[in-house]
Amino acid sequence: MPFAQTVAWITGASSGIGAALARALGKAGAHLVLSGRNRAALDALAAELGGETLILPFEVTDQAAMLAAADEAWDWAAARSGGIDMLINNAGISQRSLAVDTAYAVYERIVAVDLLAPIALTQALLPRMVARGSGRIMMISSVAGKVGVPMRTAYCAAKFGLVGYADALRAEVSGAGLAVHVVAPGSVRTDVSRNALTADGSRRGASDRAIDNGLDPDAVAQEILAQVAAGQREIVIATGAEQAMAELRRTPDALFDQIATLAVGYAERMAKGD
Repeated sequence: MPFAQTVAWITGASSGIGAALARALGKAGAHLVLSGRNRAALDALAAELGGETLILPFEVTDQAAMLAAADEAWDWAAARSGGIDMLINNAGISQRSLAVDTAYAVYERIVAVDLLAPIALTQALLPRMVARGSGRIMMISSVAGKVGVPMRTAYCAAKFGLVGYADALRAEVSGAGLAVHVVAPGSVRTDVSRNALTADGSRRGASDRAIDNGLDPDAVAQEILAQVAAGQREIVIATGAEQAMAELRRTPDALFDQIATLAVGYAERMAKGD
């Protein structure tokens, strides 16, 4: 895989898919920037990986901390490969509650973490990546970002929004040498269900059968990176009914190409009032 000596920044890296991607990229020879809220878990992962690793713990909704981390990460990466080669927006939180029972504050929290935070971090790095003329931006969405599913109205809203932002961004920056990837995993054996918010905003604290029987995160990470290396823009990693649902809502490559073609010169024409 073409990741040796590149710099990848992973948010939500302390566990689950984020940690699995860190392990896979570390084995591929990448330099890693690892972020999350759990400093001890990030330190333990870095020790497991060896190699050159920068630990930048912060809360993704803390704008000042995020901006400071973006500057530090870029400077560290610039000394190794010229800048951030791949930003992996993985940090997120899920939901397990019916809409009729759910407090509005839960929607605010999930949208802030799962949608606005990855947009904010991407926007903080985007001018530097465009100026450099290379790099990859990866959004870890979900099958629930392609298909609305019960007890996840806030989560689906955020993950659908993330796909929309990524698709529009791709059309704008593909001509500048940047690649934008959307990943839609199904059920993966992580703590996503345990950490999910309930109707009052409290942590659920229990897993469920679909997650416990889900895909192995290390296998998911390997498949994600293989498809990224192959240039796949929308990556579905699921099985059974989850895969079938996501495939029904998959965006055709021809449509991505058509929108990218329309984007050429579009901003200039809009500025002229065309």
